[in-house]
Amino acid sequence: MTVEAAPTEAERIWQVVARIPRGRVCSYGLVAELAGLPRRARLVGRVLSRLPEGSRLPWHRVINARGELSLPAGSEGGRLQRQRLEEEGVCFIHGRVPLTRFGWRGGP
Repeated sequence: MTVEAAPTEAERIWQVVARIPRGRVCSYGLVAELAGLPRRARLVGRVLSRLPEGSRLPWHRVINARGELSLPAGSEGGRLQRQRLEEEGVCFIHGRVPLTRFGWRGGP
């Protein structure tokens, strides 16, 4: 009989982020909560910032609770994140994603 190790905190975060549907976004805090790590939004940001180059995890679908991108607007990462979201049909109004329309709460 083999005993499988429990997923690490990073693996739990990756599992939640992988479930965010195309064209939807989720806040760092809600990702943390859904991963069983309440009040650990900063950990989510740290884990996502350390993804390996070329990762297929949809990190771009994670934004802050105000509906804004956390990466600086003029940065390469910020431009890439916004471009990927817009390609998925997510719109921005005055620099914010309307969470009532595009927010994902962890359902199907």
